[in-house]
Amino acid sequence: QVQLVESGGGLVQAGDSLRLSCAASGNALSMYSIGWFRQAPGKEREFVIGISRSGGSIAADSVKGRFTVSRDNAKNTVYLQMNSLKSADTAVYSCAADSLVSTVRVRTTPGSYEFWGQGAQVTVSS
Repeated sequence: QVQLVESGGGLVQAGDSLRLSCAASGNALSMYSIGWFRQAPGKEREFVIGISRSGGSIAADSVKGRFTVSRDNAKNTVYLQMNSLKSADTAVYSCAADSLVSTVRVRTTPGSYEFWGQGAQVTVSS
């Protein structure tokens, strides 16, 4: 098993940047592909961006060109860099781990992920 803890959330203004961290304990992070999801009040949880075990990534259209994801397996941490933030990005952001065998694939459905962090609030004021 792996335990995930997000950090780095907060209140920022539109256009600002923010970096979230997802720190893992337990099993090595290198065993998992990692997805970032977000959930705004009254809305369903949605896939934001994910990184495969080999380091490839895919992103939702709404964040392409603004958000990037990276991983440092030595530190057992995945990072979500968010630039040019918009008020529509306001949500609780959660990282999740998928023990998918493939080293190159990233799944986008929440049900594919076995382990979840507690979430970090990101609020973007306009």
